[in-house]
Amino acid sequence: MCPQLSPCHPGGAPHVVAARPEQGWNLLCDGTIHFDDTGELHPDGSVVPPHRPPTAHLTPAA
Repeated sequence: MCPQLSPCHPGGAPHVVAARPEQGWNLLCDGTIHFDDTGELHPDGSVVPPHRPPTAHLTPAA
């Protein structure tokens, strides 16, 4: 991880150290990239796929 990033607070939740809302992502202090679609990319290369709520209950607009 880049040494210029602010470290996470001990025992605290990871916080945003770089925000790119125009691109749809935020970099957290632990090196995780969190995407607006709820997916994540971790520093070790592991991926959390987007976990969007089901939309089957929605009806199309008339």
